[in-house]
Amino acid sequence: MRNEQSITDRLRALSVIPSSSPLVLGIGDDCAIYRPRGSADDLLFTTDLFVEGAHFLRETHKPAEVARKALTRSLSDIAAMGGSPRFCLVSLCVPKWATPAWLDKFFVALNAAASASEAFLAGGDLSHGEILVCDVTVCGAVPRGTALRRDGARPGHEIYISGKPGGSALGLQQGKGKAWKRHLNPEARLGLGAYIRQKLRATAAIDISDGISLDLRRLCLASGVAAEITDPPRFPGASPEQALHGGEEYELLFTVRPGTRVPSFFEGLPLTKIGVIAKGAPGEVRHNGNLLPALGYDHFQTK
Repeated sequence: MRNEQSITDRLRALSVIPSSSPLVLGIGDDCAIYRPRGSADDLLFTTDLFVEGAHFLRETHKPAEVARKALTRSLSDIAAMGGSPRFCLVSLCVPKWATPAWLDKFFVALNAAASASEAFLAGGDLSHGEILVCDVTVCGAVPRGTALRRDGARPGHEIYISGKPGGSALGLQQGKGKAWKRHLNPEARLGLGAYIRQKLRATAAIDISDGISLDLRRLCLASGVAAEITDPPRFPGASPEQALHGGEEYELLFTVRPGTRVPSFFEGLPLTKIGVIAKGAPGEVRHNGNLLPALGYDHFQTK
């Protein structure tokens, strides 16, 4: 079966990093980690595509919303590793329908959002095509050797989720109200990522871009463990299925050692324990005792 995981696994097998390389983590996590010689920091690099028809529709998404959401996707990867943004590069494939006025609104919003997060716009590329495609690369930094990764979860570690998942999926379904606003304007949890790294000493983390069921499975596969969870908190009006499988949340799912005192809120954002890491088949997730299928969004499996 062709899916994103199988393609990623194949690429990881093809991409062999020499032990002498300053690249200390490659394919398979939220960011690649590059360790400059003599630096007190590790550099984090991530890139994300934002494609017309797959991630947004020009009939429903304003240019500023497209810009902010495209950037948030990559900033969320930096947050998942507990890092701080440094700069971004943006490549844009521009179709005929994107007028000069549309592009101006896009870049004004992109630059404002990048500056606000200190992921300052440093360059990129422009091309022309049939549909709009935006590729955002973000460089971040984290103190040497402290980046949160997907492979640090161990049996007994407790699983937490930020926020109330399901809002983005509900908004996409309804196209109106608070859920729609949630879908259009997600936030990268940069402050939370730094907090769980520095204060909670989180053992593993991932951002929820494709749904809890799929992203938790990815974390468990990387760590070689299984997981047991209960019902996660839900955005008002969202169904249990939307909370478990809905994508584009950009909340953080993280694990901590047993006994870690995790507050109920971080700067007003709920932090909820939803389960525990367990021994078992790597990648297996059980929800209320039953095997939970990974039904989150996969670009390839859903085609």
